[in-house]
Amino acid sequence: MNPLTPDLLHGPLLDGGPLLLVPDAVLVPEGPADGHAVVVADGAFRAVGPAEELVRTHPHLAPVPLPGHVLMPGFVDAHHHLTQSFGSALAFGEPSEIFRRVWVPLEGALDEESAYVAAKLAAYEALRGGFTTVADAGTRADVDVDVVASAARDAGIRCVLGLVCNDADGADEAGTPSVLERAAKHLARYDGDPLVHASLAVSIPEAATEETLRRTARLAAESGAVVQIHVNEHLAGVERSLVRHGMRPLEHLHRIGALGPQLLAAHATLLTPRELTLLADTGTAVSYNPVASAWKGNAVAPATAMAERGVRFGLGTDGTRGDGFRLAEAAEFAQRLAYGLATGDSSCGAGWTWLEHATRGGADAVGLGARTGTIAPGMAADFLLVDVTNPELALSWDLPWELVRRGNRDQITAVFVDGRLRMRDGRPVDWDGPALVSRAAELARAAVERAAITRVHPTSTAAREGSTAR
Repeated sequence: MNPLTPDLLHGPLLDGGPLLLVPDAVLVPEGPADGHAVVVADGAFRAVGPAEELVRTHPHLAPVPLPGHVLMPGFVDAHHHLTQSFGSALAFGEPSEIFRRVWVPLEGALDEESAYVAAKLAAYEALRGGFTTVADAGTRADVDVDVVASAARDAGIRCVLGLVCNDADGADEAGTPSVLERAAKHLARYDGDPLVHASLAVSIPEAATEETLRRTARLAAESGAVVQIHVNEHLAGVERSLVRHGMRPLEHLHRIGALGPQLLAAHATLLTPRELTLLADTGTAVSYNPVASAWKGNAVAPATAMAERGVRFGLGTDGTRGDGFRLAEAAEFAQRLAYGLATGDSSCGAGWTWLEHATRGGADAVGLGARTGTIAPGMAADFLLVDVTNPELALSWDLPWELVRRGNRDQITAVFVDGRLRMRDGRPVDWDGPALVSRAAELARAAVERAAITRVHPTSTAAREGSTAR
């Protein structure tokens, strides 16, 4: 029986005051800690430890029992495109490098309202799936990026918000100085914001001048922010870089001094051994996006090799589907199919690898490792309450493995961000989710009709009609 009864929902969990939460176990970095509890106050974990000890040392707090639940860190989506949610299904069956044919036209058709609703819809799906943080790689919509910030804030999700700094593809006619001025203002814009964290973004290395790539890296490093760039994702992009620069995109970024801890390289599916060494040596972070590889990619990033070499990386959805457990499962599954079967590696990270990089590792990759991703004193109280009484998880022998392979968003009872309850049983607690979905459906139809989208693959129904095997 779900212990989060209506009395609890309208009582201590929504009061906003200090909480002493007592689940069956707390998922700390070392693994599940049975009999542990947490104290949450002012948006952060104030204490984590044995329940008996915390009850004794916090006599002013009434313990909130959460039987049948594990308290774990919220998932971190290290790569998202929040304003692309209206076209998620348009990518199905399409060949790679669809951003030119689908995403750029679609985002270009968004006005302020539709960009806000698209971003909030994506945030809603992410929260339902247990993500407490998303890294948005920048919108091409012709709106103030604060529209996306407002959507994330209103939804109640933590957001690393990218500002696109392209200046080599006609995106900014004023040139590099204008781009860098906007970048500096953006990095200062959200100082002190509890949920929105500024980031810079370049779509792909060839979309920005070398000067902009160098200077955005420097600006981000000085501000403690990240620069998000799609790197070595598709064969076509790698080949264009070889023709233009005589080296691959990641090598080109290294040559001009853009690699480093401030860079979040999205995808990085096509890596040579030398490039793995460059990533490890420079401290560059990667967003490993396994579902995107399956749906629209050319390859699967060598994430087990990254883990072994100490390359920093998180897991990202790339806007495919917002379910943190299924993302962790896809991360392990893709490694096993792409690398493990050929080498006889039956564990491919032993479960814990993918759970860790979906939480703490992801937070580190997006520049928030000191803020979120871990259940520990002083860290932001971004966490999930997961029901472990269901058939998939009740007969537990190895909870981290089971969360990776058998977990799903239906088992998430509650989602907290910055110490506040944001979702209960997949529904927002302080805004109207169904109304948002209804409005999104209306706006999406109009936006897709306006956009000059070019699809190669027919709908599944049309494909069935044309199948010779039917």
